[in-house]
Amino acid sequence: MTEHRPSTFDKSLHAPVPLWRDIRVIQIVAQVAFLVAVVAAGFLLINNLINNLEASKISIDFGVLERPFGTKISEGQLDFNPGESSNWKALRAGLQNTLRVVVVGLAGATILGVLVGIGRLSTNFLVRSVAVTYIEIFRNTPLLVQLYFIYRGLRLTLPESLADSYRLPGPVFINRRAINFPLVQGTDTAWLLYAGLAAGVTVGIGLWIWRLRVQDRTGQPAHTVRWFVPAVLIGAAAGWLASGDPFTVDYPRLETFNFAGGDRLSAEYTALTLGLILYTAAFIADIVRAGIQAVPYGQIEAARAQGFSGGQTLRLIVLPQALRLIIPPLGNQYLNLAKNSSLGIAIGFFDVYNVANVISNQTGQSVALFAVMMLIYLGISLTISAIMNAVNYSMRLRSR
Repeated sequence: MTEHRPSTFDKSLHAPVPLWRDIRVIQIVAQVAFLVAVVAAGFLLINNLINNLEASKISIDFGVLERPFGTKISEGQLDFNPGESSNWKALRAGLQNTLRVVVVGLAGATILGVLVGIGRLSTNFLVRSVAVTYIEIFRNTPLLVQLYFIYRGLRLTLPESLADSYRLPGPVFINRRAINFPLVQGTDTAWLLYAGLAAGVTVGIGLWIWRLRVQDRTGQPAHTVRWFVPAVLIGAAAGWLASGDPFTVDYPRLETFNFAGGDRLSAEYTALTLGLILYTAAFIADIVRAGIQAVPYGQIEAARAQGFSGGQTLRLIVLPQALRLIIPPLGNQYLNLAKNSSLGIAIGFFDVYNVANVISNQTGQSVALFAVMMLIYLGISLTISAIMNAVNYSMRLRSR
């Protein structure tokens, strides 16, 4: 029996899809509707802001940044005089303080987080238990509570009287107000030292590359560090001898009411930076732990079969592969640390948020000041994101 096939063309099988069922049309309509909703919401918010400002007889005036700032800023290195310096200069001083916290916090949290994350996977029960306890405590308590705890703890345990300050070698003086330490400053000939150091690093990098090529050609160990470090030290020594005396040291000394000379880290700066490091490192530790555990165990077994030690396996095999998984979430934690630095206002630290808040209270220009502050934090966040994206791009897997 032969199969019956229709002789006529069935138009119903090739009919066009109705517009209300076409997935492409639905996607376009949904995007347009979402865009209209966003524009409408923005218009309503701006219109509401303008109406409220008009009702309160307040205008948005960015000229307040040129007015004098009347509050003393106890942080930073800018030449700032209350009542004479402008609000814009006060914001610059606050931004400098914020960057000091962010840069030191990022470095400290990264180092501590990597160490704790590796310790979390240690076979030693004590090390593993300490790492787990630290992670659970700092991840599951609010950062603001931790900052209060650290700040109050420092003020209760450190001596109140300047004469009773703890003295460490250096000399370094620690009291309830601040940590006072010697200030090292470069002289006019310091550039010769920097030039010698740069030359030593350049030569060291060249030797490093050369030894790696020798290792690839002959199979002998490269011993790159043994060649790199002496090159850097020789370059630095030559620059030091050429410069004569490249640095001057200003030591702190106790006077009638306070320490003079040297440099200082206030209790507020110390508490904020330490709190951000401890809090963020707990999250970084879990990211590092997850990244290491994501590396196939066969890679570790292969390294052991080749005679690698535990440290070599971690440094040469595990961490390079884990970094591809660690870096993306690590960038999020870096951004959180930068934004969490604004909590310094709770303990009286003069960061950019605190300064902007003071200016807002003095001038009533909350909208203008918070717009400037949002742009500052947006710039910091975008800078961190760009750096982390560049690092992530350089670590990507490359296929031929």
